[in-house]
Amino acid sequence: MQPARLGAWTLCLVSTALLTALVALPSSAQTVETSQQTNDRIRALAAASRATPPRDYVIGSGDLLSMQVFDVPELTREVRVSQTGTIGIPLVPVRLHVSGLTELQAELKIAEVLEANGLVSHPEVSVVVKEKKSKPITVVGAVVRPMVYQADRQVTLLDVLAEVGGISGDAGDSVIISRSETDSSDDASTPPAITQKDAAPAPTASQSPAAPAAPAVPGTTSDPQSVPPPLSNTITVNLNQILETGNVSNNIVLMPGDIVTVPHAGIVYALGAVSRPGGFTVSNDRGQLTTLKLLALAGGLDRAAKSDRAVIVRKDASGQQREVEIDLKKVMKFEAEDVRLLPSDILYVPKSPAKQALIKTAELSLAIGTGVVIYRLIR
Repeated sequence: MQPARLGAWTLCLVSTALLTALVALPSSAQTVETSQQTNDRIRALAAASRATPPRDYVIGSGDLLSMQVFDVPELTREVRVSQTGTIGIPLVPVRLHVSGLTELQAELKIAEVLEANGLVSHPEVSVVVKEKKSKPITVVGAVVRPMVYQADRQVTLLDVLAEVGGISGDAGDSVIISRSETDSSDDASTPPAITQKDAAPAPTASQSPAAPAAPAVPGTTSDPQSVPPPLSNTITVNLNQILETGNVSNNIVLMPGDIVTVPHAGIVYALGAVSRPGGFTVSNDRGQLTTLKLLALAGGLDRAAKSDRAVIVRKDASGQQREVEIDLKKVMKFEAEDVRLLPSDILYVPKSPAKQALIKTAELSLAIGTGVVIYRLIR
């Protein structure tokens, strides 16, 4: 009697396990790198590729300078560098060109001008950049914190992406860098000597700036339309190649005025007889999304799926909605092409009524069988 009761218990447990396996939905899905892991990799690659030795900051247009002259409080003040790269100093009848100089070079030049004009003998000048506004790099698009980053040193693409917190989950695989024609080679190893330009009187409001190469001040007579310099260079960088292979040869050095755009990848949708219906970003796996990859992300097909009658709903160039039939059964057997999906595509997998009826019948039969076994055990 005891062995019979033990066998009945075993049969009950097996039946329950089979019922659970049939009722439970598939939960296996493709392992996908999270946005946090991607951004951690961006920060690590940026730190590893930062081999450029630090250099002194180079003053540019728009920077705010704190100038102090020892024992001469009348000359101690804060001055803003103009769009022509010059600053004005009280009692000095010239505007000094300081754009392209470091703080030390600006100190030497100001001291030389003060002594040359007989204002201060052996002046001791201190110049500190209080606000850095001359090297803006604009980062927009699918990033965590879109912002205007003020570069105080030579920075690369990965440096800037790390500064803005990395890319968002729906970011595409490429980064677009727009660059103007203006030459930003401001680095100078020695301060320029005082030239005729420094000795000339400061230009009045009716005169245009004396430096022909300096950019025009927006809103003046020399620039009536206030049109910014045209964006002539567009650089496209494959971010996926940098992140996947670790090859930082495309980690280009950014220039002041660059606009870094990370495009959004777009979303595709899986509906119908799938385990987890919903929307999925095109670049979830940092590559092109296909029907098989989308099924993996959606948890696979439902047991009642009519896989040979699936359709892809897609809008054409004119905005008209089109339906493309796809036999997922053949695709999963590698007998048909795995179709590449585009943003806003909808993969719909219908359910088979016959399969649903069979599944319900099987579940009911197992439930009845399990109930009979339990009833016999408790008698």
